[in-house]
Amino acid sequence: MQYKGYTASVQYDDRDQVFHGHLSDTYDDIFFEGSSVKELEASFHEAVDDYLAYCAENDREPTKTFSGRLNLRMDVELHRRAHAAAQRGGVSLNKLITDALSKVLD
Repeated sequence: MQYKGYTASVQYDDRDQVFHGHLSDTYDDIFFEGSSVKELEASFHEAVDDYLAYCAENDREPTKTFSGRLNLRMDVELHRRAHAAAQRGGVSLNKLITDALSKVLD
């Protein structure tokens, strides 16, 4: 689920017969729930709107969605090998790393 640039992860609790959601792309803990998909979606939108209103009222910058930039530290030898592999493949080191990460996560 996505709304105003925020993404939610959702799980279903069959014991309580309710959906539980959590904003997955913020550092803040923002939860919501609903007993139907329609109710869940409304609760999600309300949670995001409430969060943004709270931040505005308290002069607080809301956690933004991820930027796509990542500072990465690695062993010097691994860095050398990755650089050499990127050059052999005719791609940037960034492309080599993102392609490798995509394969692991797919």
